[in-house]
Amino acid sequence: MEGDGKEAAAANKRLDWAAMNLESGAAAGQKGDGGNAGRKVPMSIFRLFLACMVSGGIQYGWALQLSLLSPYSQTLGISHSYVSLTWICGPIAGFVVQPIVGYYSDRCTAKIGRRRPFVLAGCIIICLSVLMIGFSADIGRHLGDTKEHCSTFKGSRWSAAAVYIVGFWFLDFANNTVQGPARAMMADLSAGQHGPNVGQAIFSLWMALGSVLGYLSGANAKWHEWLPWLKTAACCDACANLKGAFLTAVILIIISMSVTLALAGEEQLCKDDVEVSSGGACSAFADLFKSLKNLPPAMFKVLAVTAVTWLSWFPFFQYNTDWMGREIYRGEPQGLGGKADAYDAGVREGAVGLLFCSLALGVTSFLIPKLCRKLTSRVVWSISNIMVFVIMTIMVVLGMNSMKGYKPALTAGLTGPDKTYKGIALALFALIGIPQAVLFSVPWAVASEVASEEGGGQGLTIGVLNIAIVLPQLVIALTAGPIDGAFNKGNTPAFGIGAAFAVICAVLAVILLPKTRGVSNAVVMAGGH
Repeated sequence: MEGDGKEAAAANKRLDWAAMNLESGAAAGQKGDGGNAGRKVPMSIFRLFLACMVSGGIQYGWALQLSLLSPYSQTLGISHSYVSLTWICGPIAGFVVQPIVGYYSDRCTAKIGRRRPFVLAGCIIICLSVLMIGFSADIGRHLGDTKEHCSTFKGSRWSAAAVYIVGFWFLDFANNTVQGPARAMMADLSAGQHGPNVGQAIFSLWMALGSVLGYLSGANAKWHEWLPWLKTAACCDACANLKGAFLTAVILIIISMSVTLALAGEEQLCKDDVEVSSGGACSAFADLFKSLKNLPPAMFKVLAVTAVTWLSWFPFFQYNTDWMGREIYRGEPQGLGGKADAYDAGVREGAVGLLFCSLALGVTSFLIPKLCRKLTSRVVWSISNIMVFVIMTIMVVLGMNSMKGYKPALTAGLTGPDKTYKGIALALFALIGIPQAVLFSVPWAVASEVASEEGGGQGLTIGVLNIAIVLPQLVIALTAGPIDGAFNKGNTPAFGIGAAFAVICAVLAVILLPKTRGVSNAVVMAGGH
């Protein structure tokens, strides 16, 4: 949402609290456009397009995080049952960082504008975090991990794992530092002249481009050949490929950030126009929870269905490429012989699948408004959950069949995927992009319509919807890994749980949701992470 943990993640990419704070900022006497509507020199659409480039750079790094980091953490010794715990930072960051950053970015009086200081600081932290993650194995070696060569050592490297976790948490917090102000800046710059729909469409276009390039980079197995100096005694081929992908992320983020900072052209906010709440940033949380009692009854039903929907999705966001590497390619992160290579190949193939998913999501986004007008939003929402149920059920069956009769201890030479299973798996990754487009648009549109028809601010709507997304992610992050460990069935239990919640949500959507039909293109395109 920024969703915020994995759009989450993924989310969570990655959820826009900025609107809530913009609304409160306008009430505090600020100009709703950040002082940019009255610019003496109008901003051309081309300059507006380039000014939003940073969102593409950030999304490139986020695509790498979604596709590569769960598998990579297991190569350092973090067990599969505890991988989910490393993703807790996503929902926490979405819930804590975005409202705080939104509050202060609305009231920032820096000479370079309200949003650019936060974009600059966030991008710098992202680059440092990415470097810390990419070089965690080398740093861990210097901090006391084994001196044995990575090609023969298959044990845990706890110093490297600690460096990785610290970098991972900083990365998630920095992502949330940038996403809100970047989207709010886009709204500021497009207000009046081009309109918010154009601004959000440009923002989403850059996000889509960043995702496609990021997944392509994650699927590339040639980084260690193109840049042989990336390989060290602590970092073999797969690790070097991850380094190369993340180094390109640093370069792209620096370039895109520089273009955005140079062309955004924000004007300084006058200190006299800022009304500072006595509660500071904490007032954002206090006002949110106090306002819950003012929500219309229909909104609580929307929140309930949204929460169950995200319970069904988070296992896929967290384990997608790991499932491809383990269940389909029958590899192991720390396996002997060809098992580690098979796992790495599966992870890269999973990144290709996520690329197909992004393409399907983009195409479907343009069809959702028409579908909602014809079938109503609740029917579209319900159908999307039925699709998730079917896809995840097939993933469970496919993974179990792929591993059926497979004994890693007895079949050291039997690695790699069945070609039929591989083809089906890639098709499933592509198909799940269709309901994902609904996930990233329809809940926001339904909540917005309910707020418009029955009362309640749009800022408050975004705030409470964020809670309905963050809490399920925390639940899954805390429980999915231990459940997988208890049953010793890899990713199967988590996907089974996701399928169960999907079918429950399909029923709840029809029963609880109001009959709404409107979904603007801006909402559809502005999907979470």
